[in-house]
Amino acid sequence: MIEVIYILWLRQLKHYWRSKSRLLGSLGQPLLFLVTFGFGFGPMYARASGGASYMDFLAPGIVSMSILFTAVFSGLEVIWDRQFGFLKETLVAPISRTEIMIGKTFGGATIAMIQGLIVLSLTYALGFRIPSLGSLGLGLIFMSLIAIFFTGLGLAIASKMKDMHGFQLIMNFLIMPIFFLSGALFPLENLPSAIYFISRIDPLTYGVDGLRGAITGMSVFGIYSDLAVIGVLSILVCAIGAVLFSKIEA
Repeated sequence: MIEVIYILWLRQLKHYWRSKSRLLGSLGQPLLFLVTFGFGFGPMYARASGGASYMDFLAPGIVSMSILFTAVFSGLEVIWDRQFGFLKETLVAPISRTEIMIGKTFGGATIAMIQGLIVLSLTYALGFRIPSLGSLGLGLIFMSLIAIFFTGLGLAIASKMKDMHGFQLIMNFLIMPIFFLSGALFPLENLPSAIYFISRIDPLTYGVDGLRGAITGMSVFGIYSDLAVIGVLSILVCAIGAVLFSKIEA
């Protein structure tokens, strides 16, 4: 079982590493958000918050955004493999489909983590600093849980689809509200009650809040509450994905 998971994990990492354009292109949007929002809204945020740094608030949200976008689109690998016949070869092999799901989830989550770490390193060039190694370690836990949850979500949805373009449209329809309502770009305090309610049921909200609390000390719901919620959701979505993947047809 471990060998199967490792091979599938390694295959996705090799695809990622060989696609330099994918690696570089995926950094454009996070860097744009960091520069335009960080320096554009920084002075207003500082005045409203009594001198606090908007980059300290923004950086965890943009790191989460990078992980989110990379993780959910890992589901494209399933549709791509189905169209070119590799998925059929994998499904007829004497291995369980749960092993295939786990391997692909770990592969997609690892790639998303790498993207998140690259973006996190870019924030250092813009003035963001993590206070301690302990904070970084806790932040990495939240980053990994965000990656696992949204990779599992992307794979679960992809297992029920055969059209690559339809998958991209559906994922864009889902992830843009998930990102913008997560509190990645603005504080959740003093929001209208309807928007605040939607933010509370957004899974990324707890990932962003937990990551922000871990590496900056700014948390709305509490780090351990965030950890419990995003941890349970990650297990749940992976379990659902495993069930859906067990019924997939090549």
